Amino acid sequence: MESAWYIIICLIVLALCYVIFNYFKIKKMPEGTDDMVEMSAIIRSGANAFLKTEFRAIIIVCAVVAVVFTLFVEKSTGLTFLIGACMSSVVCILGMKSATYANVRTANRARETMSIGETVKVALCGGSISGLSVQAFGMLGLMLIIIVGGGIDPDASSHGLIANLPCNPTIMRVTTYSLGCSVVAMFNRVAGGNYTKAADISSDILAKLRHDLPEDDSRVPNVIADFIGDNVNDIAGNCSDLLESFVATIAAAMMIGVTLFKVAEYSGGGGVNYDTFRATILFPAVLAACGLLSCLIGLGYASIRKMGDNPSKELDISSWLSAGLTIVLGFFATGVIFKNVPLYADFKLGYVSPWVAAALGILSGVAIGSITEYYTSTEYKPTQKLAEISTEGEAFVITKGDAIGSRSCLLPVLVIGIALFVSGKICGTYGIAVAALGMLAFVGATVSIDAFGPIADNAGGLAESCHLDPEVRVITDKLDAVGNTTAAIGKGFAIGSAAFATVSLITAYVGNYTALGQEPMLNFASFTVVAGGIIGGALIEYFSALLTDNTIEAARDMADEGDKLLSIPGVLEGTVKPDYNHMVHIATKNAISKMVVPSVLALFIPVVGGFLFGVEFVGGILVGATIVAIPRAIFMGNSGGAFDNAKKYVETGMLPGHGKGSAAHKATVTGDTVGDTRKDVVGVALDIFIKTMSTVSNTLASVISQFTLIG
Repeated sequence: MESAWYIIICLIVLALCYVIFNYFKIKKMPEGTDDMVEMSAIIRSGANAFLKTEFRAIIIVCAVVAVVFTLFVEKSTGLTFLIGACMSSVVCILGMKSATYANVRTANRARETMSIGETVKVALCGGSISGLSVQAFGMLGLMLIIIVGGGIDPDASSHGLIANLPCNPTIMRVTTYSLGCSVVAMFNRVAGGNYTKAADISSDILAKLRHDLPEDDSRVPNVIADFIGDNVNDIAGNCSDLLESFVATIAAAMMIGVTLFKVAEYSGGGGVNYDTFRATILFPAVLAACGLLSCLIGLGYASIRKMGDNPSKELDISSWLSAGLTIVLGFFATGVIFKNVPLYADFKLGYVSPWVAAALGILSGVAIGSITEYYTSTEYKPTQKLAEISTEGEAFVITKGDAIGSRSCLLPVLVIGIALFVSGKICGTYGIAVAALGMLAFVGATVSIDAFGPIADNAGGLAESCHLDPEVRVITDKLDAVGNTTAAIGKGFAIGSAAFATVSLITAYVGNYTALGQEPMLNFASFTVVAGGIIGGALIEYFSALLTDNTIEAARDMADEGDKLLSIPGVLEGTVKPDYNHMVHIATKNAISKMVVPSVLALFIPVVGGFLFGVEFVGGILVGATIVAIPRAIFMGNSGGAFDNAKKYVETGMLPGHGKGSAAHKATVTGDTVGDTRKDVVGVALDIFIKTMSTVSNTLASVISQFTLIG
């Protein structure tokens, strides 16, 4: 088993070498004209300024939480919490920097070659740095904690420096590592969403609705903040979000492995032994390593093959290759790990049961991506019909977009529900966690393709603002439309993976507080659980409203400030450059000031609810919040994606007689403005909200089970 950990470390190092190679490969590419160099430097500077300001707040929160864990929970967990926060932060910073280097080089490659295929390669190369970093750094921190900590011991016991609260330190290190990732992800999603959509909405209002200027026109002061926002949310936020999901599912599978073994041990063995326990602990890490290797092959293949003029097809090939190889390699790994050890009674299909569960998770991820693409891509009827109805006005656009979002919820939820049911049937609670991990096992490829979107979007914006040849903008517009779809697919994948991850975390949570000798169970006939469930569902609506209000207030503030700058003589005429830095400062200030309350809610709700009303009340909150959040997030993401691409459909001339500047175009701009907050603020934050609450609950389950005031 020890040798397996070191093999996984070697694979992680290989992936990081590939990341470093791509990073310097991107940096060596030419940036283009003097205007492109200047604009890209402003974007990089603004992105760095945002991260520095945000991380000042994150460092304070993380330091306080780490001290609390060290003193009151377990003496080493403060350090592991900080390691998780550091790994998530490194991925955010690396992803942001690589994207702000890749965007201008993507635009320049389009300018130099006039080739879609060559341009796609540059954007995907930049995206692969983010994607592979997510998987490699997430695994690196976890493997180091396991190796240095001496593995996972089901019988270990320890306590905090002050409080004498016994807990399993090896499990607590894994959960606090996951929580460190989660806290950074929550702050990034909330702050990043506010930043990007306040800048985007205010930029659209100024350019398209108030002054009839082209999108991304350099005269609009908010444009640079908009460019920065694409990186802040869709790169940094998404990287930390999916890194947290990825780590959380591995942690959940390991925690369930401990629970299964302890229950079997208490009941007399049940035909299993310590080899069985070690197999259940090792398999999640090996499956994740198989996925990492598959992503390396899939993305590497995309970088060397000759690409055609269909970007969607090229990106799909990379994703499908990564997913397919993960299934194949996972099958062989299952045989090596489980074939010669006694199995739990829940493994209904023998030693292949975990592999079948993992394959169901992988196939679910692919299916949810395809469903999301159908409802949001300009290639399919839902978005096309939304664009066509724009000739009837804004009310029809909003109503039709809502219908598309609502209709799009059923199939993904069915996929998630069926996969969870079948996984549980064939492999018990362990199968649920493994299915969740299967969906995220090829997260490196998924994030890489998702990061393609904001890089392509920035490239198109730079082509417009730097006044490049219109043919360059045609290429970047095509990539941008594909990027909108990949971003929508990425959001669908993030929501689906959050659903799987949260269910596996809830399952692990129930096992963590259940006394030995009892079957882990959350009693839904209990008024305590029902009360928690109702409150959990309401919290989702409150959280959504809080984020929406914050974003709209920030967008209005930025639009008004932008109007003041446009009124300065010479700015609207193009002879004087607006003060971009002033708008970047306002966007950063609003985002940071409005991120604290929503983020802290996710940390305190399980703590307060647990100490007041008990562990079952918290379980009810988690279940109720998850049931409401999943369809809500899918609705937000898919309706927002359809609104965005309907606007692109009109702008690219696909609706004869109704191009840019027409009444139909303005109607789709209104729809896109509504959809912006949905897909990039609320939808993406809901998944991290339920995951953070579940991770906090898991971390403190053993503590709050001993101390309850009322429950």
